[in-house]
Amino acid sequence: AMAAAVARSRFAVVGGGIAGVTCAEKLAMEFPSEDIFLVTASPVIKAVTNFKQVSKTLEEFDIEEQPSSLLEKRYPNIKVIQSGVKQLKSEEHKILTEDGKEYMYEKLCLCAGAKPKLIFEGNPYVLGIRDTDSAEAFQKNLAQAERIVVVGNGGIALELVYEIEGCEVIWAIKDKAIGNTFFDAGAAEFLIPKLTAEKRETEIACKRTKYTMEGKEKKESPIAESDKLGSALGPDWHEGLRLKGTKEFSHKVHIEILCEVKQILLQQEFLQLKWTSLTFPKEEKNVEADDVLWPIYVELTNGKVYGCNFIVSATGVVPNVKPFLDGNNFALGEDGGLKVDEHMHTSIPDIYAAGDICTASWEPSPVWHQMRLWTQARQMGWYAAKCMAADTLGEAIDLDFCFELFAHVTKFFNYKVVVLGKYNAQGLGLNHELMLRCTKGQEYVKVVMQNGRMMGAVLIGETDLEETFENLILNRMDLSAYGEDLLNPNIDIEDYFD
Repeated sequence: AMAAAVARSRFAVVGGGIAGVTCAEKLAMEFPSEDIFLVTASPVIKAVTNFKQVSKTLEEFDIEEQPSSLLEKRYPNIKVIQSGVKQLKSEEHKILTEDGKEYMYEKLCLCAGAKPKLIFEGNPYVLGIRDTDSAEAFQKNLAQAERIVVVGNGGIALELVYEIEGCEVIWAIKDKAIGNTFFDAGAAEFLIPKLTAEKRETEIACKRTKYTMEGKEKKESPIAESDKLGSALGPDWHEGLRLKGTKEFSHKVHIEILCEVKQILLQQEFLQLKWTSLTFPKEEKNVEADDVLWPIYVELTNGKVYGCNFIVSATGVVPNVKPFLDGNNFALGEDGGLKVDEHMHTSIPDIYAAGDICTASWEPSPVWHQMRLWTQARQMGWYAAKCMAADTLGEAIDLDFCFELFAHVTKFFNYKVVVLGKYNAQGLGLNHELMLRCTKGQEYVKVVMQNGRMMGAVLIGETDLEETFENLILNRMDLSAYGEDLLNPNIDIEDYFD
């Protein structure tokens, strides 16, 4: 019998998340007469809706899961191939899918995202949270839970802890302060009252201050393997999920800082060791042994042992490169992603990558860095498609403006949060200073300054400063003359810089 004809197309994209879908849509618009193959293991794709360009570099959008048939309706030249990738044969320009089919491409963009780093594989009491499916599993478990341990200090852990009600939460973080990926200790202090608040706090003004940095080193934790795939969660992933445990009180959170999980013990192992575990701390001094038997126990690196119903691992992600490495000589970044240059090319001809799977390896603007976020997945997917089009048509293309300035807007604890540039002084060493302005319960403004220039900012609350600060960072203007007045609420900064 003759082998089935191999399907061919000019462009193929792997991945049904934001980067892949955005890339396929842009290619479909640029080449209306070409078929665009979109290979995805999931029956639903992630679509960007309600897109708004808020300022030069800030954008807001919602994310919707849609059946892939909707995408094919909107773009008749997109052909969705619902299957996982079994192998990539880059020399032959060919993709083999799990269902035994072969697809030939001229240019390929890999947008397969990332997977959650799980602290311990294959333990039924450890839940990784990264996508909507796992969030739902988490909610089912929470309904019976009296106490959980949350491990991790990124945006998802932060939101999770805030949203959980009626359940004791032991939150283990390896840093000194919560939310280290988005904030510093000051912002954490501003937000913490919200974790314990039963009602709105009274507003107390806190004065503007300025301080410089202490040295800090970070050590990387080992990366765990996980085969659980799924698109990443959006900024409002917890909406519509009832995150409520069994207890009647609302918030009960205890934070264990500067520690990680040393080991996890099942109830059986715990009893054999004859260890004691701790009750939920009421006051800091008061450490009591727990007489409840829990399904699972966690030993932290600070020596404390807590029992709980289950553990939530929200410790970040690992680029999902594995399906593509076999037989292909991809250059990888230190974080395990596919290295891409300023035109989103990987190290292999005709293969591009975008979103969480890739590692930006060009010389970045001094106020941009890569972070595995929705906004960057959308921007990279769109830009990768433009690069593929330019290369196909033999045109030149400049690095997109979105890579000039890191800019992200999100919500934490119901506050609007805008982060710009090197908002946590990333890579600036000790040669910088911070200026703060804060009104308790209302707003928190932090600016990172270096040699008189604004390098980054964190804005929490309705500050209306994002466009002004965006311009000040982009224009690299020397602001030394303004000193502390830069953040004086009685001076309208915008009047200075029109």
